[in-house]
Amino acid sequence: MLRPSRVAQFSVAAAAAALVLSSCGGSDSNDSSGTTESSSPETSASTPESSAPAPKGDGTLVVGALLPETGDLAYLGPPQFAGVELAVDDINAAGGVLGKKVVLKKADEGDGTPDIASGSADKLLNQNADVIIGAAASTITLSVIDKITGAGVAEISGSNTTPALDDYKDGGLYFRTAPSDVLQGSVLGNMIVQDGYKNVAILARQDSYGEGLAKQLQQTIEQQGGTVSKYVLYGTDATNYTAEINKIAASKPDALALISFEEGTKILPGLIAKGVGPQDIQLYTVDGDTADYSKDFDPGILKGTKGTIPVSPDIASTFNNKLKKIDPKLDSYTYGAQVYDATVMAALAATAAQDDAGVSIASQMIAVSRDGTKCTSYADCLKLLQQGEDIDYDGVSGPVDLNDNGSPDKATIGIQLYGQDNTFKQIKTVSGVIQ
Repeated sequence: MLRPSRVAQFSVAAAAAALVLSSCGGSDSNDSSGTTESSSPETSASTPESSAPAPKGDGTLVVGALLPETGDLAYLGPPQFAGVELAVDDINAAGGVLGKKVVLKKADEGDGTPDIASGSADKLLNQNADVIIGAAASTITLSVIDKITGAGVAEISGSNTTPALDDYKDGGLYFRTAPSDVLQGSVLGNMIVQDGYKNVAILARQDSYGEGLAKQLQQTIEQQGGTVSKYVLYGTDATNYTAEINKIAASKPDALALISFEEGTKILPGLIAKGVGPQDIQLYTVDGDTADYSKDFDPGILKGTKGTIPVSPDIASTFNNKLKKIDPKLDSYTYGAQVYDATVMAALAATAAQDDAGVSIASQMIAVSRDGTKCTSYADCLKLLQQGEDIDYDGVSGPVDLNDNGSPDKATIGIQLYGQDNTFKQIKTVSGVIQ
């Protein structure tokens, strides 16, 4: 059923007490204008009879991928493009949607400077996209969501985390498979205080993502008895960070939380020069800037730095190997699983609705995510739907049970630790329920 008007329902239950620690082991190649179709022979897939309204789609599910090829989040593009493409291949190998192959169209979201996403969204809409997977950046989604949902097209992101999307008026057409930063901010804040740091500085991007995460982080640190020595935001189009870094250094923190994207590589040298780098005080990063920096800095620069990334409790290496086959150049898998699940869920929702139109997909997204017979692959879930059963898709990124806001109501955050080579390994996970 279609979701009612969205009401913010997010709160981390009992803060630190509700977060369960569990140890864990250490841890697109196609042109953006092209079309990807599986080479598998087209097969027919029957669907259960129902009293559903007359179909509004054209019978072919067109998936648009609006993901970063350029800009500050370009490093997140390859695993997400690979995740969409792998999902489409798996869907088509199992018979497609309503007996027809899924068609994939791709476009670059950029980073907003300049605005590429708006034109890319238009391009995908003109290519008859029924659902758009993306954007990767929360700020980019906020810039195009009205255009996409206003066209009656469903939008599903695998990496949007800003709380600003918790209660956005999207007409019931927006969903995400990544958790709100209400959880990531709480996990990070609790970890910082539990690590023994009580005078913490926060340096963050001045956009929806950065401010939303920074505010939740500040709230958690203060709730846990810590102090935020300085809360500093910087412009997303800044080319110099000297003034902001000076404010951080003057506050004399014992730890720093950096909430950035790729510009973090420009900020770090300034922090080091002012005596507030990772070798001077404890540094924490988040999903936007927890990346492989082995080619950016001398060995050991980031050793001991900790980061947080929403992850599956235990993504099997076999899944990452499948992503690697899609794109042999992959060196990061961040959010690949969440995007894969977003694409599979869209196909399952279209099957459940017996229609590929965006509004029909949206009407079944929550239903296929929870309260039915559990299944873990498109092929297995498709069989259950063909037998007339309600399903509960548990994906490679986790259970992905969606609440009435279209967001996961439970999630897991992976705690990452940087080593001598400036790459990170997961050392534990923290799970939480978002209500």
